[in-house]
Amino acid sequence: MAFLDQPQNTRSGARSPLRSLLPYTTALLIVAALYVAWVLYSRYDRNRRAEAEMEAKKAQAEKDIYDTVSAHGELSFTTFEAATGVLRPGETTQLCYGVVNAASVKIDPPVEQIKPSYRHCMDISPRKTTTYTITATDSAGHTKSVSLTVQVKGRPGA
Repeated sequence: MAFLDQPQNTRSGARSPLRSLLPYTTALLIVAALYVAWVLYSRYDRNRRAEAEMEAKKAQAEKDIYDTVSAHGELSFTTFEAATGVLRPGETTQLCYGVVNAASVKIDPPVEQIKPSYRHCMDISPRKTTTYTITATDSAGHTKSVSLTVQVKGRPGA
């Protein structure tokens, strides 16, 4: 029964060349996988930090703009403009205004009921050249006004 105890491989101690490379290739594969994982994580982390930095810069820029515009609680206009300064009769344009630290605002000639807003636009369709004046009043009763003219030239439908 001694023949049953012998291994199937008759070459004693001989190993396949592939089998001898297996530990090295396994180690190399693990190192490669760790390197790829590190590269992917470092790119993810760099992108995440860059996005956070951009958001912080954007928030600071918005704060700087707000601080400049609100200027210690003073009444001020951020904008008062028409999208088109010259119209033909019957055409429509946008009239936009923005005001900070105001308790009330009004536009003459009246276009629509308006209220203090950082930015608000409305459609206007003047029949003739018109000068619009916006007047803002703060809680202390101080007022500021700004005017602009929208010209109407030409014949209707021309």
